[in-house]
Amino acid sequence: MKKIQKVTFMGYADAKEGDALFKSVFEVAKECAKAGFTVVNGGGPGVMRASSEGAKSAGGRTIGITFYPKDIPVFEGRDEANIVDELVVADNYLDRTLRLLEEGQAFIFFNGGTGTISEFGMAWGLARLYFGHHKPLILYGDFWQEIIFAFTKNMYIRPEERQVFKIVNSPREVISAIAEFEKMAEANTHDHVNPLFEI
Repeated sequence: MKKIQKVTFMGYADAKEGDALFKSVFEVAKECAKAGFTVVNGGGPGVMRASSEGAKSAGGRTIGITFYPKDIPVFEGRDEANIVDELVVADNYLDRTLRLLEEGQAFIFFNGGTGTISEFGMAWGLARLYFGHHKPLILYGDFWQEIIFAFTKNMYIRPEERQVFKIVNSPREVISAIAEFEKMAEANTHDHVNPLFEI
């Protein structure tokens, strides 16, 4: 069976070194690297840089996916302090988002702004469309409980759409969630088709 090998980190680009969010991302990425996962991020600052530094602290491999905008003055862009082993340059913001979703086999979403919201929405939508052979989402932090509750209370959320993610609160829980998703994939594999990683 094909195991999860690459995990994409998404979250707040303005998180500063020393912030609780930055530290949490660093520790999660460190644990992911220890577990053998390659860390994928958007090549920028904040959560992206924290994930690279956390992975590197444990000898892990990192991939950054960025683009160089011409007319987007508020886009955080490439952070040269975010040291990655492989840098992929996309054509534009949409292409970058798609590449982040294509490259990772699981996604970890931390707190963030509208960019994180859009990435989460696309990943969740794809998981629903490809349900049964989708890529899993890991939502980091208790604040996600309120967000998901608001969605389920006010919008038309189908039962299977709640099965594609897990809400966790520690680096150890992240690793456990990935293992659980892998077990689910193995249990549901038929005719040599891996149900989670074929997008």
